[in-house]
Order: sequence, then C-alpha cells, then structure tokens
Amino acid sequence: MIEPLLLVGLVVAAFVGYNIGGATTGPAFGPAVGADVISKTTAAALMSAFFFVGAFTIGRRVVTTLGADLVDPSVFTLTTSIAVLFFIGLALFVGNVFGVPASTSMTAVGAIAGLGVASGTLDWGVMSEIAIWWLVAPLIGFWVSGVIGRYFYPTINEWIAIDRSDADLLEIDRSGVVPRIAVADESSRRELVGAGVVVAIGCLMAFSSGTSNVANAIAPLVGSDLVEMNPGILLASAAVAVGAFTIARRTLDTLGNDITELPLTAAIVVATVSSGLVIFLSAIEIPASFVVIATMSIVGLGWGRATRTAGVRESVRSPEDTIGALAADEEGEALPAMGEEDPDDVPSAADLFDPETTGRVILLQNLVPTIATAGAYLVFEFVPIFGF
Repeated sequence: MIEPLLLVGLVVAAFVGYNIGGATTGPAFGPAVGADVISKTTAAALMSAFFFVGAFTIGRRVVTTLGADLVDPSVFTLTTSIAVLFFIGLALFVGNVFGVPASTSMTAVGAIAGLGVASGTLDWGVMSEIAIWWLVAPLIGFWVSGVIGRYFYPTINEWIAIDRSDADLLEIDRSGVVPRIAVADESSRRELVGAGVVVAIGCLMAFSSGTSNVANAIAPLVGSDLVEMNPGILLASAAVAVGAFTIARRTLDTLGNDITELPLTAAIVVATVSSGLVIFLSAIEIPASFVVIATMSIVGLGWGRATRTAGVRESVRSPEDTIGALAADEEGEALPAMGEEDPDDVPSAADLFDPETTGRVILLQNLVPTIATAGAYLVFEFVPIFGF
C-alpha cells in the first residue's frame, strides 16, 4: 500500500506533467491543426507518443542530472521532493497568469539549486555548466535563425507553404485486388509534402519536450529513490497525455502561444532550430529551456528578414513585432532580393522595436526561475520541518 505522503508526491508530479502536456501540445502541433492537416485528437495522440519516446530514450539523462548530479540525492526526502515539485507547478501557474510561458526547466533547476544551497550539497561545477549552456544556446538559436531569415527564408517558404484546397490530398484506387492510396493530383503533391513537413516538425517538438521536460515532473522523486526511473517516466508520460487530450484542446484552438501565432513557415523554422538545440542539450545531460531558445529564435528570424532592407540598429524587434514582417512572405509580399531593396521602404526603428513588450517577456522569463530559486532556498533554510 502506498503511504499517503508518497501518494501526494505522485499526484503533484502528475499535475506538473498534466500542465506540461497542456502547455506544449499547442506549440508543437498548432500549425498542423491550424492548417487542417490533422485533428486535435490526432495531435494529442502524436504528442503523447513522441513525448514518451523522447522521455524514455534521452530524457532519462536529464532526470539523472537533476535527480542525482546537481545535488546530493540524499537531500531528496519525500517532503523536500514534494516542495520542489510545488515550486515547479507554481511557476507554470505564474507564467500562465501573466501570459508569458515560463521555463519549466529553468524553474526546476532553480528550485533544486535552492535546495542544494540550503543543504550545502549543490555541485557548483554542474550548476556552472548548466548556466553556461543557458547563455550560449539562445545565442546559437538567434544566429542560426538570423542566417536562415536573411538568406534562406523565401526559398523555404516557397517549398513548405501550405495553401489548403477543398480537394482531398489522397485518393483510394480500388480498381485492383488490393486498394492503393495515391496522391490525388500534382497540385495535391505539393500540399501533401508541406503537410508532412508540418506534422514531422510537430513530432520533433514533442520528442524534444520529452527529452527535456520529463525531468521536471519526476527528477526529485527518482532522485529520492522513492520512484524508479521507468515507472516515473511512465507516470509523467501518462500525465502529459491526459493534458494533451484535455486542456491542450483549448490551446490548439488558438494555436497555442507566440510561436504558433507566427506565419506557418516562420513557426516551422523556429520549431526546428529550437527543438534541435533542446535535443542536443538533453543528449549531453543539460536541462534545456525551449521557451527561452524559441524566443531568441523568433527575434533572430525577424532580425534576419529585416536586415535584408534595414540596418542592424533599425532591425531589432520584439518577438511579437517580428510577426508582421514575417507574415509578408506568407501573404505573397516577399521581400525583394538583396541588392534590389527600395531604401524608401526601410521601416523605422519605432516600427521595429517595442521595448516595453520585449522587456516584459525577458523580465518574466528570468524572474520566475529566480523567484523559484530564492523561494526554495528560504523555505528549505528556515522552515524547521526540512532540518537543514
């Protein structure tokens, strides 16, 4: 029989996983659902499957980092594990209230680091390595997306862009003994390729979410040896699936967050760059923040597009303000080739940069993990029941 306090820990871990499923399904499959390529039910099923694959393969490495390497595992008692998971769940709530998706990974690391400082068991070498990658990865995302936006975006847009028609993409040929599925016509072939790319990118994002986010739900419990790795992964994956099939339906209706409100091609570029970096960091056992990397990728992509006609000082813009410029490509108003730009069409700095919005996003994305770190330290240091 499971003791009541452990049951509470499992419920809290499942709640974190449930919120992860609700928050990440929209960004992953919003473009595909918005383009009428797949249904919301299919999106939830794909999210559940690929999250589990990512969690079961690479995700266990990040679980080990958070549950055993960052701090001495002996500090993960059942009580402290529940408290850490509480801070992670609180971060999700605060981010949703203010409309800025908080980094669950950064918050999880912050809460565990606060526990480590209070108990004197924090491995500063591991913490430093994580912090360095948190600085480097968003810069890589910015520059890679900037290069794509400046040199390759129009070509990618022509190749990927989906202009859905009312006709079926596939048709069934029943003339033979065995029915055959074939592309309806040549125009449908391009639509089918674009649709396949959009769904594949969604699956990649779901996989990357599994590699990084599974640790946020179960690392404290696994680190305390109260839950074994494989059952913990199954618990988190099941909770994510419940979130994907329930609350994620609302985010899919509105295409999730800022990433999926971008034009379709831009969303695919941002998702590919960000997911690739998250998977790489997870493979080297670094908890990664998809939200922060994706934000910088959006800025980089918009900057790359803008620098085709504007100077560097005029082309800095917030994530929200890049959407209008990027949308021009989607609406058939592609920017002219480099060297053929009209100087009179150069946008002003005021049109390209919204310091208030940019400041709010950056502030909250860093403030929430900071609050979790400080709050965890104060609780574990001064609340007598934890005994540090």
